[in-house]
Amino acid sequence: MANDTQTSIEAAVFRRLLAHLDDHKDVQNIDLMNLANFCRNCLSKWYVVAAESNHTSIEYEQAREIVYGMPYSEWKEKHQPPATEQQLQAFSERQS
Repeated sequence: MANDTQTSIEAAVFRRLLAHLDDHKDVQNIDLMNLANFCRNCLSKWYVVAAESNHTSIEYEQAREIVYGMPYSEWKEKHQPPATEQQLQAFSERQS
């Protein structure tokens, strides 16, 4: 596969992942962390690192807005309820 084709496919997959996460706002970051050991914030951090490796500067909050589709503070207010005791316990156990 040609490098530009692979890059185009990977970009499409990333956009689809973001759309999927946007369609499933009920899936909380803590759930993603508990199940897959990554979350929307991780994607934002990876975005910053990838930009830097391509000699492009982007702030973490800008990357979060790309991943969340809106400012993180707005997303959090609209879509992030407090974590349940069960979620917190599972997260704590995973960190051990």
